[in-house]
Amino acid sequence: METPDIFYVEDDIDYAFFMQSAVQEVKDTLNLVIVEDGAEAMVKLEQFAESKTKPKLILLDLNLPGLSGLDLLKFIKDIPYLKSIPVILFSTSDNPDDVKKSIEFGANAYLTKPDGYDNLVKCVHSVHDFWFNQYLRMN
Repeated sequence: METPDIFYVEDDIDYAFFMQSAVQEVKDTLNLVIVEDGAEAMVKLEQFAESKTKPKLILLDLNLPGLSGLDLLKFIKDIPYLKSIPVILFSTSDNPDDVKKSIEFGANAYLTKPDGYDNLVKCVHSVHDFWFNQYLRMN
């Protein structure tokens, strides 16, 4: 199994497409794997743990059908092999309660999805600069 640089759980197919394009625009060598729902994400995360492959970064949409992003976050943090992976909740919600719960459950960051493609590219660029150029180099 190829290890993704970014594992992204997003149920909005259009937004996932824009994210794929934005990631490629920021750095075309990044391997982005996208799954559409929490159940599929759990299966994939278990496969990562079993095969000892580890994404460098996990992005979780908060509002997913079935299992929520918070449910997945708890699942990730309960698996010793996966719990050290940085997890960013990436949502349209800017509700302070959502942000607070995400951080309490172990998210490394919470980002509100930006409006417009250009802003998404800027956001992905910032995420890449911090998490790939700073954080992962230190850890």
